[in-house]
Amino acid sequence: MRFPNLFKEGQIGHMRIRNRTVMPPMGTNLANENGAVTPAMIHYYRERAKGGVGLIITEINCVDSPQGNAIANELSIADNSYIAGHNELVEAVKEHGAKIITQLHHAGRQTTPENTYGLQPVAPSAIPDPHLQVMPRELTVEEIKDIEQMFIKAAIRSQNAGYDGVELHGAHGYLIGQFISPFSNRRTDLYGGDLSGRMRFPLNIVRGIKRELGNNFPVLFRMSADEFVEGGVHLDEAKQIARLLQDAGVDALDISSGVYASMSTILEPMSYPEGWRVYLAENIKKEVHIPVITVGVIRSPEVAEGIIADGRADFVALGRTLIADPEWPFKALEGRTEDIRKCITCNIWCIGERVFKNLHVRCTVNPVAGRELEYPQITSTLSPMHFAVVGGGPAGMEAARVLSTAGHRVSLFEKQPELGGQILMACVPPGKEKIRWSIDYLQTQIRKLGVEIHLNTGAGADMLQGMNVDAAIVATGAAPVIPDIPGVHNPTVTTAWELLAGRYEVGNRVVVVGGGSVGCETGLYLKHRGVDVTVVEMEDELAVDTEPISRHSLLDELRKTGVHTITGFNVREIKPDGVVAVDRAWREHWLPCTHVVLSVGAQPLNHLAEELRQRGMRVFVVGDAKRPRKLNHAISDGFLTAHRITQAETLIRPYRPFPVQQPYREQQQEQILQ
Repeated sequence: MRFPNLFKEGQIGHMRIRNRTVMPPMGTNLANENGAVTPAMIHYYRERAKGGVGLIITEINCVDSPQGNAIANELSIADNSYIAGHNELVEAVKEHGAKIITQLHHAGRQTTPENTYGLQPVAPSAIPDPHLQVMPRELTVEEIKDIEQMFIKAAIRSQNAGYDGVELHGAHGYLIGQFISPFSNRRTDLYGGDLSGRMRFPLNIVRGIKRELGNNFPVLFRMSADEFVEGGVHLDEAKQIARLLQDAGVDALDISSGVYASMSTILEPMSYPEGWRVYLAENIKKEVHIPVITVGVIRSPEVAEGIIADGRADFVALGRTLIADPEWPFKALEGRTEDIRKCITCNIWCIGERVFKNLHVRCTVNPVAGRELEYPQITSTLSPMHFAVVGGGPAGMEAARVLSTAGHRVSLFEKQPELGGQILMACVPPGKEKIRWSIDYLQTQIRKLGVEIHLNTGAGADMLQGMNVDAAIVATGAAPVIPDIPGVHNPTVTTAWELLAGRYEVGNRVVVVGGGSVGCETGLYLKHRGVDVTVVEMEDELAVDTEPISRHSLLDELRKTGVHTITGFNVREIKPDGVVAVDRAWREHWLPCTHVVLSVGAQPLNHLAEELRQRGMRVFVVGDAKRPRKLNHAISDGFLTAHRITQAETLIRPYRPFPVQQPYREQQQEQILQ
């Protein structure tokens, strides 16, 4: 066995766990509008249990709905009506050998009236969260005692639902953590002041649960060992907190970090290294004798194994890792690490563009995440067909993977010497290396599946028509937009794509035209190479096409590294030694430079699709060839198109070779499939 320590049986209290992997709590919005368990949620968790994880800790489970909700569709266990639904979830998980506990939660001040049905958020003190800027109402002592009982009663309901234990969410700046931290607790009564006063609320809850349910029902506690804010909890005080929790009867500590005001330490952007938070768990473990769980951008079995083997933690939590690949544990157990679909830490569809916007969870690299009920598996075909996929970027490779998995013959054509498309350029800027994992996985899978790969081959209409394929998937990507600016074709002008692909060299002073994510990342790339860079953006803000957490990190890095940025400027002319730009008042500005790099968007390259249709061939356009978007859309588009084809083969086969004289019928069929 390659990872013997990771797959050694573990124990928390009286709960025996088949290995040392843990799925930590992550909000999904898969509950219904009332906070009840849904079939979609059951299938989501079932897939992770089937994949071999040892312990599942459910997403935040509100004890005081809607007052304590942090997200729109937060799971709830606020009264007995929720128990039956939770039991369905528990049974689905336990059927596959995993243990499951639920995380009891109250948002406190870290929420908005939109999530609490108009109720003003509550907190230990009337201090607004710096991130949300919503003024909370200070809780009275009587209200605090009532909420303590809500947690205790929620634990009793959890046991009745069949959970193996509960976890109290005392991390990330939610209500329990708000009481613990001087950053949010300025009370002067028995629930504030020194550490003993600030710990009264969580310790009362722990002792109350233990008193009601006994020592055979494990209680875990999630805590931020460093809140990374001035005036908050830091590691030295966290060690004292850990000892107090252990003495009160907590069976294991789940060590995390951060609050909303330090969001990037909770949900790290791509630039953070694997396992960066482990040192926090390692230090807490030295203070207690109960098990310690660590978390934080752990993506590789090798990293996870090393953590356990070195005694730095007792369990490893694999959060977004298991959203990306539910089968991560079994693949690691079987030594098939090359088959793991690694999370690239993009934060786009799991958090930034989904849960934070009140939508169901999704995943950039795993199009099925959150839709396990809708897409349970890829079914094998009874009548294999031959498909041509033109373009070896993420959309084309994903389509090829799905079609080949279903048993079809797939020929993939890529005009470049390497598969990967734009991702080969996207992974070049500093801190973006993990994005390469997305295409590494797809390359491995299509090669294993026997997809016929033709590199350095630009497939044209004549070639494809001569192959007599059943249908073509056009995934030819996009090309950079070249704006209509005087001087844009000067030899000192290039595109960000050409630069990042290594096909163009610039001098020591560069103006990047366009301050979206690509332009800003290109600016960082040049700055790291010692170039004096100015990024010029016509809008008022930079990188608005980037998800919020990554955007904050990107802008912070631009400031730290000294990349010059100008907003509200429109480039009017490019000259050999500089750029003429105008501001909002139409005043001209001269920006001297040796070279200009364009980053003003992309346009689809899909002329092949129309040519093939004119010849009577069935064609499906995917990815940027349909409409330039981001990686999550490309992979999802490739998956959904290929999946629909496999589910609707009869709409394709009867009309081969698709006579040109029936365009209306062809259009109807394509609309059905897409």
